[in-house]
Amino acid sequence: MSERILLTGAAGGVGTLMRPRLGKPGRVLRLLDIAEITAGDSEEVIRASVTDMDAMERACAGVDAVLHLGGHSLEASWKDVLDVNINGTYTVFEAARRQGVRRVIFASSNHAVGFVPRSAGEVGDYAFPRPDTNYGVGKVAGEAIGSHYADRYGMDVISVRIGSCFEKPRDTRMLSTWMSPDDGARLFEACLSTPNPGYRVVWGVSDNTRGWFSLAEAKAIGYLPQDDSEVFAAELIAEHGEPRLDEDPHRFVGGAWCGPDMDTARKEAGQ
Repeated sequence: MSERILLTGAAGGVGTLMRPRLGKPGRVLRLLDIAEITAGDSEEVIRASVTDMDAMERACAGVDAVLHLGGHSLEASWKDVLDVNINGTYTVFEAARRQGVRRVIFASSNHAVGFVPRSAGEVGDYAFPRPDTNYGVGKVAGEAIGSHYADRYGMDVISVRIGSCFEKPRDTRMLSTWMSPDDGARLFEACLSTPNPGYRVVWGVSDNTRGWFSLAEAKAIGYLPQDDSEVFAAELIAEHGEPRLDEDPHRFVGGAWCGPDMDTARKEAGQ
């Protein structure tokens, strides 16, 4: 009998990187997105929004676990974050509960703790929320929803605070926040397979020489990172200069998202 995993946001950046890496014999990937997706071998496609409860219940029917990547991936208006990222995440968890799905992995973000200062040292797995944007607030809400469903309904829920998941780091900040796609797949596989995790918060980063984040909880569930952003350091530093942690955008975990250009409320108010 095949294992069936639902990936929401399967057409997004992380979803696109994870899709070929999470496919394996004996597993069916059920891909959900509002964008059009063509199913490959051992794949199923559902075109729907995470805000649609009926569609989400159909998507969750018969799956063993949900990897919830769906939602706005960048800063957005409060209305859009509330509708898609917060209500959508609630809808995913509630649909999973109704369909008897026992495990949900939630893609959280470093922006849930974006205003944690770098001067505070290594950022712990359960660092208290200090979101830097509407987007960050949405991730904090998603973590809280996951905690609620774990405690009240006994679901296994792991919130993965993703740093920066790209084929290679794009700037010097990402030398500290990068999660290689291969390590991302290793981490999500650990999240899917670890027995009885209850509720956990883990950092989604590679084992970077310049890392800022604890890997204790991720390693405790079986994550064995194999990549290090340092192989890109010379090239990025030659282009951007050596990062200084006492200067923007490196002073806070959220980087440039903590700066005035991301002050969404004032922009929307015309201030």
